[in-house]
Amino acid sequence: MTNDIAKLILRLTVSIMMLFHGLEKIINGISGVKHLTTSAGFPEFFAYGVYVGEIIVPIFILLGAYVRAASLVLALNMMFAIFLAYGNSLFSLGKHGAPVFELPFLYLIMSILIFTLGSGKYALNSK
Repeated sequence: MTNDIAKLILRLTVSIMMLFHGLEKIINGISGVKHLTTSAGFPEFFAYGVYVGEIIVPIFILLGAYVRAASLVLALNMMFAIFLAYGNSLFSLGKHGAPVFELPFLYLIMSILIFTLGSGKYALNSK
């Protein structure tokens, strides 16, 4: 039972915190993401994938529906975020001494953990 509660806490934490990122992009737009996408040589429409990765996928993870697939999409989203936003400064440290890509890296690792562990008992389609 404690494993299922831990899985629930992990799912809730990742999904709710990621939804804040998505809501910020709904409110303020994705012009910055578009700039990063086109600067890296990708078509501008790739930037709209941020809505999938930061709104749709977290809702699936939050509800516990298709969690393994959703967490893989989130991991891919975080890999793109790290590449696009921090690709030129991967080995740089922030003002507090941590790598500058610390937050998206934590989301990447947590999404991989969710994929590995599954949704747990407290989910729409629990496995």
